[in-house]
Amino acid sequence: MSGVFTPPTVPKLVLFDCDGTLVDSQHMIVATMLESFTKLGCVPPDREGVLSIIGLSLPEAIGRLDPNLDAATVDLLAETYRDTYQAMKFRLAETAPLYPGARDALKALAGRGDVLLGVVTGKSRRGLDAILEIHGLTGLFAVLRTADDGPSKPHPFMVVDAVAALGGDVAHTVVVGDTGYDMLMARAAGAFALGVTWGYNGRDELTQAGAQVLADSFADVPELAAGLLGGKG
Repeated sequence: MSGVFTPPTVPKLVLFDCDGTLVDSQHMIVATMLESFTKLGCVPPDREGVLSIIGLSLPEAIGRLDPNLDAATVDLLAETYRDTYQAMKFRLAETAPLYPGARDALKALAGRGDVLLGVVTGKSRRGLDAILEIHGLTGLFAVLRTADDGPSKPHPFMVVDAVAALGGDVAHTVVVGDTGYDMLMARAAGAFALGVTWGYNGRDELTQAGAQVLADSFADVPELAAGLLGGKG
């Protein structure tokens, strides 16, 4: 007779947004977007407009910045943005720095035996890889989901797919992000929503979109995530 059956352990997951959550990339994103519009002879959006679409996939973001653009122009702008961003990659350490305390918080979470980390972002995979590489974070994440993989935030696809890839459960998953899109995505997926206040949306926007707790510094994230994962709230 074999021993007592032990059911497989379901991992707890903490999935991070990138722009505005892990890195302060607003200057890089705004500059790249304005340059892309200008290169194609389109009227460039203002800074506030660009900040308001951070978190969305490029085509959806560009479409919201100028709803009058046709699909072909949106696609061309998206490709121009990607090429311009890639050409500026050597400046990422300067123009997209990690937020204070990010590295320590990530290492603290990764050091727990019962937690796996991931990224769910509206960036392209090429853009995300560049960010993780320049900051030496590549090995910390067990799963990456980007705009290349499926529908844009706030659709729950990225969370659901990341959880499935790791054999997890959305009921034991926390999404950490700085925008209402992140919070809406988390809640639509059935995951916990942890909003961070150092990014591109304010406390009210995060709360209204479904944030269950808010972190004012990265040092708070490991404890807040652990608290959420300790029980369904």
